[in-house]
Amino acid sequence: MERIYEKVLLEHAKEHRQMLFLAGPRQVGKTTTAKTVADQSERSLYLNWDVQEHRRIILAGENSVASKCGFDTLSGGVETVIFDEIHKYPRWKLFLKGFFDLFADQCHIVVTGSGHLNVFKSGGDSLMGRYFLYRMHPLSVAELLNQTLVENEIRHQQELPDKKFETLLAFGGFPEPFLAANKRFYNRWRRLRTDQLLREDLRDLSHIQDIGRVEILAENLIHQAGSLVNYSTLANSINVSVDTIRRWISSLESLYFSFSIRPWSSNIPKALRKQPKIYLWDWSLISDRGSRNENFIACHLLKAAQWWTDIGLGNYQLYFIRDKERREVDFLLTRDNIPWLLVEVKSSGKSKLSPHLTRFQEKTGAPHALQVVIDHDYVDGDCFSLRRPAIVPAKTFLSQLV
Repeated sequence: MERIYEKVLLEHAKEHRQMLFLAGPRQVGKTTTAKTVADQSERSLYLNWDVQEHRRIILAGENSVASKCGFDTLSGGVETVIFDEIHKYPRWKLFLKGFFDLFADQCHIVVTGSGHLNVFKSGGDSLMGRYFLYRMHPLSVAELLNQTLVENEIRHQQELPDKKFETLLAFGGFPEPFLAANKRFYNRWRRLRTDQLLREDLRDLSHIQDIGRVEILAENLIHQAGSLVNYSTLANSINVSVDTIRRWISSLESLYFSFSIRPWSSNIPKALRKQPKIYLWDWSLISDRGSRNENFIACHLLKAAQWWTDIGLGNYQLYFIRDKERREVDFLLTRDNIPWLLVEVKSSGKSKLSPHLTRFQEKTGAPHALQVVIDHDYVDGDCFSLRRPAIVPAKTFLSQLV
């Protein structure tokens, strides 16, 4: 199926010489998208670190890849080179820096990976200025409706059929289980993906040996999605140190199993300042309806924040607000470090408008404060035209994001 990321990759190739980094969870569609974009070129080369023959070519050095590309022939060689999962190569940054410096004027370079393509940890082989990062997310309501690029954050509202909305909520946004919409296929896919992530990717990229206890930690995080992270409780439950829990959670986040959002405290009296909340990239793993609904909205907001940041509209960050008197709003989205959107999530439209939205809108000055209700019917109206706290349907609100 067509993804919005295909459009931004094609636009990037036309306008920029920098490498394009496409990072995201395993099986979210990175390789398929990159190959689809490469097919728009007359000639392309795909090299996957997990394929032994491709690995041999990469290990032989930049000139080996250039020869495979045909840069030493009159024809001029390939137009697009894709390096898939190359972050598993310990010297991947040094290799890409050398290849880019030598051959950037002869081809477009696309790098995909299911681990975080974090290029800032070592200074000697920095890729600063040589790449743009795009973070690929699972399918969302807005992406199912429209894959066109727009010039600002907010899209015009559209209605997604109820059946597709319920399928997305039940089976998650990863393309294969969503398209299959079959419980037996989903169960098998989920088990295989989880095994690959924890038993292969985690071991290979983090060198963690105690995989069994990390699996218990991952199961605990599934049950605690949307809750404040209590490192001491988690450490005691599986008999490891707090530092080990922090390190293991960081490793799970680097593989896109989970993500944390931190509390916003500026201008909030007695605000919670340190303890984060944790969510999953795959909301379908969560059995509790309320927690799944909140995680569903969290994923949509994170996708929007990272998409808007990656395409250059500004710097967007996702937080939550909670004070020591337990007054809370589920999410705060900031734009260039200024509060912009408050979101409270409710499963049922029977819930009254949360008074905390009014309180924290006054404290933060955020122009939008919305209570997003999952089971409300679609309304053909612009949620972002509202400047006072209001109840809006999730089906309308999410269609206006990404």
